[in-house]
Amino acid sequence: MYLFSLRVLKWVRWTLFVILFWGGLAIAQTQPLALQPIKLAVIESFSGPFANTGEAVWRNLAWAVERVTQRGGVKLAGLSRPLALERFDSKGQVEEALVALRSAIDGGARVILQGNSSAIAAALMEATQKHNERDPSRQVLFLNYSAVDPALTQERCSFWHFRFDAHADMRMKALMEVMQADPSIERVYLIAQDYSFGQAVVREAKRQITQMQRPPKVVGEELHPMGRVKDFLPYVQKIKASGAQAVITGNWGQDLSLLVKAARDAGYNGYFLTFYGNALGAPQAMGEAGVGKVFAVAEWMPNVAGPESAAFYAAFKQRFPQPQDDYVHMRMQIMVEMWVRAVETAGSTDALAVALQLERAELDFYGHSAHMRESDHQLQQNMVVGLMDKLGQRGVRHDSEGSGYGFRIIKTLTARQAELPSLCRMVRPTLNPSSEPRR
Repeated sequence: MYLFSLRVLKWVRWTLFVILFWGGLAIAQTQPLALQPIKLAVIESFSGPFANTGEAVWRNLAWAVERVTQRGGVKLAGLSRPLALERFDSKGQVEEALVALRSAIDGGARVILQGNSSAIAAALMEATQKHNERDPSRQVLFLNYSAVDPALTQERCSFWHFRFDAHADMRMKALMEVMQADPSIERVYLIAQDYSFGQAVVREAKRQITQMQRPPKVVGEELHPMGRVKDFLPYVQKIKASGAQAVITGNWGQDLSLLVKAARDAGYNGYFLTFYGNALGAPQAMGEAGVGKVFAVAEWMPNVAGPESAAFYAAFKQRFPQPQDDYVHMRMQIMVEMWVRAVETAGSTDALAVALQLERAELDFYGHSAHMRESDHQLQQNMVVGLMDKLGQRGVRHDSEGSGYGFRIIKTLTARQAELPSLCRMVRPTLNPSSEPRR
């Protein structure tokens, strides 16, 4: 009798397990899209000397994702799917970034976001290309918001890679127009970080200088280790000794902050024509010595005129009111918005289907118009050049990070004026009928 009861009890337990298992599976299958978020993986330096740039990226991307969430998520098949932003620390190293890429893909991410460091971007782009060829069922997109080595959308371009920042040659073109307009600049000094992007900056500066109607003389050039120099005073002393009236630099992050601080301490009075002079810590480091001396180029700055631009910046400041968090990128917002619209238009999160929509995308966001160039996946958008000045001066309604210094806009290039020819010879994947873009 006891054995009979025990068998009955085991049978009842097994039956209940089967019912609950298949019942739960059935429920999960009826609402898979509503329950599963779309994962986006951010691979950045969240530790080490460039951790502050990684955190600034995270705030921008988190804000962009929050806006999508607030309007109900990504609309797919009559349902709304949330976004899940996940962070992976590359520690500023290529090897760590590649490990992070594998972890992100294995964790279900099909969109990779990265930008700080063109060397890392190049490695991720190559790894993404190989992964997508080997594993078509888990293809991923690589969205790049800051890695500006021109090769990434020129000779090394990839179908799976999209760049939302102007590349180095485009930024250089804007700075050269400013320098050409100042006849007092007769001698220039070139300094950059010693890796693919920094090398491209020096190379392109020399090339574009030779094409100027009144070319200044390059009196020195320097490539220094990235993220390792703690004291830039020896470099600044060389700059002073050269007699250069202007310095052209592609430095960013800690390398830029320390460079401009050393220039201030050494009493260097020349101009700085920078890609990132408005970046984290730089205005504070330069202080009064940077007023009227430091130029920066970007797709947008807080002092761009117009009510839509003002509304955009006000919205960011409301979300991140602390001065130390005051670093917003228009291009990162454009990137997320364009990708979401591409997903919704494709009606799928499939990487190939989304890419075919994204490469033709156009967007007007808070008055900032942008479109993706299909031939090389390089975003085309307006560029502005700003000159550092005191808060409250004409054209400086907003400062940077509570420093008391901001950038007034002195030149605007339209997307057409900023555009440069494409050298990309893109290898496109074989398309299935279901992947063809909707007309």
